[in-house]
Amino acid sequence: MANAPEYAAPALDKGLDILELLAATTGALSQSEIAEATQRSTGQIFRMLSTLERRGYIFRDKQSGLYVLAMKLFELAHQHPPLRGLVSIAQPIMQELAEQTRQSCNLAVLDGTQVRVIAQVESPADFGFRVRVGAAFDVATTATGSVLSADSAEPLVRADTLQPGITDVVAAVRSAAGTVAALTVPYVATTFSQIDAERVLQLAANAAKEISVVLRGEAFTGS
Repeated sequence: MANAPEYAAPALDKGLDILELLAATTGALSQSEIAEATQRSTGQIFRMLSTLERRGYIFRDKQSGLYVLAMKLFELAHQHPPLRGLVSIAQPIMQELAEQTRQSCNLAVLDGTQVRVIAQVESPADFGFRVRVGAAFDVATTATGSVLSADSAEPLVRADTLQPGITDVVAAVRSAAGTVAALTVPYVATTFSQIDAERVLQLAANAAKEISVVLRGEAFTGS
């Protein structure tokens, strides 16, 4: 069978190049910087930038004129049924975990070579460590990334390599096909900490197991 013909779509390529550039860039870029990085003239990308801004995919600071990626792509991803269903299942279980541990917790998935936070529950205590929904971290430098890439059911406790004083307690959420997400408690040992990290690990592992069995449509019997 002959290969399907390839059809060029220059405008689409142009828009995708801009989105991918901004997604991979820390900070904001000017129109000329975007043009140079995508190997196009400023005139070639002007209308595309205006359209992407109007549609909510990028944001332009009115004072500096610099562009950054907006949250539209992240919002679209959350409308995708598998991801939306995972968050809906996990949210009440994560809320209970936060109450039990008096710590915040978050849920993350693999996004290429990054760990992407898709849900977060605040600590009910007066002090806690919060990770923003949508935040992305390098897989290779995080405990969450280690659990996601290992595709193992074994939970993990490890000092956070980016934030001194934080101990990452991570448990895998697994479907029938393997690990689909990681439940992380960024444990903070303060006067507000009512239980130690090992007990938090037990509770996090149990919560991840509960999310997993509900995700698979099974009955959860506890640990």
